[in-house]
Amino acid sequence: MWYEILPGFAIMTVCLMIPGIATAQIHKFTNGGKEKRVARVPWHWYLMQRDKRVSGTGEYYDSKGLENIH
Repeated sequence: MWYEILPGFAIMTVCLMIPGIATAQIHKFTNGGKEKRVARVPWHWYLMQRDKRVSGTGEYYDSKGLENIH
């Protein structure tokens, strides 16, 4: 019957979802808990380069002294 394909379909669906979810989690882990930033236009690339310079650590995802804001 038609429902006999459901277990195979479920297994294939899960196997196809694992790489996408794993990649997102790896990017989040390596970027200090933040999601990966994507520069699709030159202006976004400019802003990411600015954030690298301002952070002082050479990483665009590091904050610049949030604990000093009072």
